[in-house]
Amino acid sequence: MNVVMIGTGYVGLVSGACFADFGADVTCVDIDPGKIERLRRGEIPIYEPGLDELVARNAAAGRLSFTTDLPVAVREADLVFIAVGTPSRHGDGHADLSYVYAAARQVAEHLRGYTVIVDKSTVPVGTARQVGRIVHEVNPQADFDVASNPEFLREGAAIGDFMRPDRVVLGVENPRAEALLRELYRPLNLIETPIVVTGLETAELIKYAANAFLATKISFINEMAQLCEHAGADVHDVARGIGLDGRIGRKFLHPGPGYGGSCFPKDTLALIRMAQEAGAPSRIVEAVVEVNAAQKARMVLKIRQALGGSEAGKTIAVLGLTFKPNTDDMREAPALAILPPLLDRGAHIRAHDPKGMPEARSLLPSAIDYCDDPYATLDGADALVLLTEWNEYRGLDLNEVRTRMAGRVVVDLRNVYDPAHMAARGFDYHCIGRAGHAA
Repeated sequence: MNVVMIGTGYVGLVSGACFADFGADVTCVDIDPGKIERLRRGEIPIYEPGLDELVARNAAAGRLSFTTDLPVAVREADLVFIAVGTPSRHGDGHADLSYVYAAARQVAEHLRGYTVIVDKSTVPVGTARQVGRIVHEVNPQADFDVASNPEFLREGAAIGDFMRPDRVVLGVENPRAEALLRELYRPLNLIETPIVVTGLETAELIKYAANAFLATKISFINEMAQLCEHAGADVHDVARGIGLDGRIGRKFLHPGPGYGGSCFPKDTLALIRMAQEAGAPSRIVEAVVEVNAAQKARMVLKIRQALGGSEAGKTIAVLGLTFKPNTDDMREAPALAILPPLLDRGAHIRAHDPKGMPEARSLLPSAIDYCDDPYATLDGADALVLLTEWNEYRGLDLNEVRTRMAGRVVVDLRNVYDPAHMAARGFDYHCIGRAGHAA
């Protein structure tokens, strides 16, 4: 089976490599010749655990290739996946579909024989029908179907999510298209992966509903954490107490500085706009977005209060910049909202991240000093702020931390450490939703 993946970003590259590992012949297409050349040399443009080895193995086996020549690739394709970006449109929060529609026009010009065009990008309800309309207008004689196959990949765990998914959603209108997609995903039959077959609009909405619900759980537990701080309760016990209820579940009930990344921020905004235009506003999701923004602002206040009410002239060591561990993705990372206000009030910030510093340099103020070693970040610091729970930060030598720091303030925005243990080590420890213990 010949598969074309248009777009070699996060979704396209991971999906293309995984389909190749399933045994399909996959051609990944991108308009950036430099990027394609780097991929041909085995250079992976994103950090995702295991992706470099997966790409190398399937490229060596001849099942995975990279090209800028879309016409040649499309002519031989059985399935063409559109996996281009759908960022939030400036000004109104709608998903920007210009890249999707441009890809549809290009594909339409070069179709030969029956082809299924599949929306892999996260797109608003009705996009698949628009893609079909565009293809028909450009090439009235084309023999094709349009399908929706949303992705549910977590950055940092994407390969496992693809190879062992909770479900595969197929939005189709034609048994012929369904059969091709089922054949592509046939290796998952061995692990009895549920295949959810729906209409186009339903598949598109499933993706948005899933992300909005997960974002809701995050904002909910962050609100409960704030209440716990005032009530003297422990948010981790609250999360466990409700998460053990099978109707609720334990996942995504982890307090923190707010969600970020490439999906939740833009998808919640897009869902809000879709709902408003449909005359069925989603008040819950609107509140989720507001709570998330407020949580990031509250983290600035938490750091300021831990420093005695002012960060002016203080040196803050920041560990972790990406929105989550095991990725180099800085999109909508809490660090982007939390660190600039501290700098504006006169703080001096030194920062470390295992993978995110190159991107952070282009997104954060130049006043930040970046360190190649987490311990060097701590030298002379008045406070340590843990922003991202990378594994290497979990096992820091606390004696070394104390020796290197000038102050004793630790603001743990991921609740990695135990409050009593930190107090016993002499730290003035602050966390989220549970009692900190001052030294």
